Amino acid sequence: MKTISLAVALSLSSLAWAQGAATDVDNAAKDTAHATKTAAHKTAKGTEKAADKTEKTTKDAAKDTGHATKVAAKDTEKGTEKAADKTEGAAKTAGHDTKAGVKKVGHSVKKGTTKTVDKTKDAVK
Repeated sequence: MKTISLAVALSLSSLAWAQGAATDVDNAAKDTAHATKTAAHKTAKGTEKAADKTEKTTKDAAKDTGHATKVAAKDTEKGTEKAADKTEGAAKTAGHDTKAGVKKVGHSVKKGTTKTVDKTKDAVK
């Protein structure tokens, strides 16, 4: 009877150990599932925050770029206008100088012609 009692006691202890191990595995699985769910939730929140920051930074950069482009365009326009004004002034000056030069040449030619005619008249006399 001792043998049977010992066999029963061993069987019961194995059964109890197996049930304890199963409980431990079940608890570990539940803990892992909870930790995974928490990590996924935190990751989603972090990703959402990063996306919001990226969106804001992108909007700010686009606004700054647009402003810089406007400023550059105005500066270019002003520079072009100044250059056009200088070109116009130079053209007027060149035209005036050319007109004055032509008058001087015409006057010199007229003087030269008059002298030539006078000398020719003197020579013919």
